[in-house]
Amino acid sequence: MDFNVTDFNVRLRTIRLREAVLAIIIGFILNVVLVAIFPSLSENETLMIMPLLCFVLLFFIWALRGTHGLNDDFSKLFERDNRREIFYIFLINFLFVFLVVALFANLDILYGLAYPEMDPLLDFTPNALDPLSFILEVISSVILAPILEELFFRGVLFNRLKIRTGIIAAMVISSALFAIGHEFGGITSAFVFGICMCIIYLKTDNILMTMSIHFLNNLVAVILEAVNADAFLFQMPVAPITGIVSVIAGLLIIVYIFEEIKRLRA
Repeated sequence: MDFNVTDFNVRLRTIRLREAVLAIIIGFILNVVLVAIFPSLSENETLMIMPLLCFVLLFFIWALRGTHGLNDDFSKLFERDNRREIFYIFLINFLFVFLVVALFANLDILYGLAYPEMDPLLDFTPNALDPLSFILEVISSVILAPILEELFFRGVLFNRLKIRTGIIAAMVISSALFAIGHEFGGITSAFVFGICMCIIYLKTDNILMTMSIHFLNNLVAVILEAVNADAFLFQMPVAPITGIVSVIAGLLIIVYIFEEIKRLRA
């Protein structure tokens, strides 16, 4: 990183991949040590990784200290065109997330009709809400994840890759690595989400834009999970509607990606 650069967005682009990876490795080691010292941390999966997330956040705060321009980036979030794009990209990506689950849910319904004596393949039984787990989930998924994942995958990884591989390859590689960290059923939607975030970041050179979309996505996901919305969205008679809406959202994402890539190449 170049501490002689005082512009926030430019400083972010100067952070080398090896510097960020080293910070993650050190954070992981410290995390292991803390869990060994305080075994109770391992009783909650989210709490167990919290020290790692906090350490990586401290690294970025240190790496970006003394810069300016973040206030301007924040004010641009509320410009009309940016507001519309934030909500549009959030909406079509979030609805697309339902696609895999919706498809399996509809197959499950058909399976149940064909074999009524068999147990359902998917279990949508409501789970009791643990207040502590919910609070930790909000902190990690809604606050820390959008900040850290955007800073690393778009701000560092994508920026460094596009210098070496070109924009399209950098989009694909950074989004694929971003997707690997998600659950199996969400890998496809996370990959597509990553591509969209790369496009938004390229268009605006404003990491707060991608953080805002990521924040909305995770916030709504956590709320829906907390109220057991899947018990409503993925069962009859709503499941077919959820599936259709998800397919439409997927088509809108494909159109958006192709149109924006065409515009970026022009």
